[in-house]
Amino acid sequence: QVQLVESGGGLVQAGGSLRLSCAASGRTFSIYVMGWFRQAPGKEREFVAAVNRSGGSTRYADSVKGRFTISRDNAGNTMNLQMNSLKPEDTAVYYCAADPTSRSITTLNPSYWGQGTQVTVSS
Repeated sequence: QVQLVESGGGLVQAGGSLRLSCAASGRTFSIYVMGWFRQAPGKEREFVAAVNRSGGSTRYADSVKGRFTISRDNAGNTMNLQMNSLKPEDTAVYYCAADPTSRSITTLNPSYWGQGTQVTVSS
């Protein structure tokens, strides 16, 4: 029903910036709560950020607060994650995710996932 494709990953030095994008298929993008997750080698997948349907409310993991900014463009069926002041511990595969049923960004349980994009931060 929904396809998500991430882009923008790559290699960046510590302290640098990177912008991830997620392109969604279909015409119902605006009804989904959207978010980003990441998974580092040997680690469990963890929540990074979420944005509500209108884009007016956001939530972040403590580890990225003040450094990452999530946004969405419903007209363009896209979601973005601006990552600044990157640290080596940010290295992970980042996944775009969509939740078709959540009423709040505090209860994000994605049903759709992208393939992931690798972010590597060197020291």
